[in-house]
Amino acid sequence: MKTGILIANLGTPDQPTRMAVGSYLRQFLTDGRVIDYPWLARQLLVRGIIIPFRAGNSTKLYQRLWTPEGSPLKIYAERVAEGVQQLLGDDYVVELGMRYKNPSIPSAIARLLKAKVDRIIVFPMFPQYASASTGSLHEEVMRIVSKEQTIPGLVLIRDYYDHPAMIDVILDHAAKFDIASYDHVLFSYHGIPVRQLRKADQESHCKQGPDCCQQITAKNQGCYSAQCYGTTRALVAKLGLDNSDYTTCFQSRLGKETWTEPYTSDVLKERAGKGDKRILVFSPAFVADCLETIVEVDYEYQEEFVEMGGEKLTLVPSLNDDSAWMNCIVQIIKEHGG
Repeated sequence: MKTGILIANLGTPDQPTRMAVGSYLRQFLTDGRVIDYPWLARQLLVRGIIIPFRAGNSTKLYQRLWTPEGSPLKIYAERVAEGVQQLLGDDYVVELGMRYKNPSIPSAIARLLKAKVDRIIVFPMFPQYASASTGSLHEEVMRIVSKEQTIPGLVLIRDYYDHPAMIDVILDHAAKFDIASYDHVLFSYHGIPVRQLRKADQESHCKQGPDCCQQITAKNQGCYSAQCYGTTRALVAKLGLDNSDYTTCFQSRLGKETWTEPYTSDVLKERAGKGDKRILVFSPAFVADCLETIVEVDYEYQEEFVEMGGEKLTLVPSLNDDSAWMNCIVQIIKEHGG
């Protein structure tokens, strides 16, 4: 029997048009794990405020991101899925699915079941676990397969935030830059509301002290923030950086409530105030370059930093379609019984 592999990422609009972007945002933001308000409040917020007032600006950002081939996130994901299929061989069927828009998770699972796989291993393209990303993906997969009369075996990979093979690929990308020539290094992760961190806390551990995320323990092993700091520690250990050389921070906050801190924009302002001229930025929460890396970091933060008095902000490229990243995925799949 063949083993099915579902490689899944967040998703992207089908086209950089207002209608397509609005449709994507509507599906994305009405997910109860992304904006975890009660159903009616969530619908009113997304459909009545966010879409009407943000879709136009978001469309301009996607138009800036778009390439002749399409969305970089989707392009890289397709290449990775093809590469993993070649590496695994004919005993496996590899399908790509996006949590939002296309190719959809339901269509990917349908193709796997049509191929008569006896089990499905779900590989999330999110190194750190969060309810709004990996949790939502796993929930959707379970919702779909639960409708089948014969439910296939299911392996849900939760996280791999400090996996040595992934860390090595990130370091290979960083080796293209002379790190010693930069004044400071930022490890910038996607932020989430602190409320969601606390909601996931079953041990009354979250935010009980300034260092609650600095080590992974039995109490916080599934904490997104703690896993982000864990990724930073794994990278810093091999880069040989001192504590004063780098900062872990969080980007992409939405709304007025408190998100994971410190905010990347605030850290940039602080570093510019200290006279830093050159900043190197890692974005280890993103395995493929996308809106949050290409536009938010490489364009917007670069412009902000220069306006603050800095000279250069450099983004370390994501893993994208690196063959070493594909080998890393295969290794992780094998470690989970693949």
